[in-house]
Amino acid sequence: MPSLKDLRNRISSVKSTKKITSAMKMVAAAKLRKAQENALQARPYSEKLFNIVRTLVSSSSQNSNRPSLVFGTEKNITELLIVCSADRGLCGGFNGSVVRYTREKIRKLHSQGKKTKIIFIGKKAFQALKRENSENIIKVFSDVTNKVIDFSLAKEISDLIISNFDEGTFDSCNLIYTQFNSAINQEVKEKSLVPLVADDYGLENKNSIQQDYHYEPDEENILNNVVPQNLSVQLFTALLESVASEQGARMTAMDNATRNANDMIDNLTLFYNRSRQAVITKELIEIISGAEAI
Repeated sequence: MPSLKDLRNRISSVKSTKKITSAMKMVAAAKLRKAQENALQARPYSEKLFNIVRTLVSSSSQNSNRPSLVFGTEKNITELLIVCSADRGLCGGFNGSVVRYTREKIRKLHSQGKKTKIIFIGKKAFQALKRENSENIIKVFSDVTNKVIDFSLAKEISDLIISNFDEGTFDSCNLIYTQFNSAINQEVKEKSLVPLVADDYGLENKNSIQQDYHYEPDEENILNNVVPQNLSVQLFTALLESVASEQGARMTAMDNATRNANDMIDNLTLFYNRSRQAVITKELIEIISGAEAI
């Protein structure tokens, strides 16, 4: 049985932890508000750009001159994974969900006889997967969310993807990120960057798309500019979604930790009072027994 001093020290320690988790919850809530606004504001632009790419790609006049990023390569042997995670922990199952999804994806690709290459955005997924995939890592981007997400980062990553694709490093590319639904609901998603997949861009309904547009300059030049821009926008939007999901997960985790600290303090205080009462009762019994013996 712990002594009264040990119980007082433990109660004091839990109260200190509660102050930290409560402060982290408020900081995460403040950051979540801005991150959520950024993620929601980026979605309409991303969707409009998707529609432009979908219309251009489904044009019947662009069969042979489309950029290779649209269809990828015919080999389809090596797949590049862009994995978005956090640089810090204490955000519940946010990082664990991304790591589990990525590990399962890699295992599935290897079972199909395919090779993988990985670009990590955020240190947590890299630290969890680096040992088993050390030879397949192209680059790691860390400390990307210290202040705000900059579009130049998405442009840098998209340029790296395009350069590696031109060098033949990979044949297809998928983006793994966490989509923000609410502060208590985030979902790991996978989106194809190379090639443009019908499910993501609606190409399966290309016959229903009205080709009533006239382009200046021609469609080939527009596609050569829009497709790389679309790649950067997809990455930028995914990073904003990931940051909002991280802050939402952290706020929820710290709220749960604060509640658990309150419960622990109540239980420890009750146990301390009972122990203290037992000590007092024991001392009284000893005094009374001693007096009766005299």
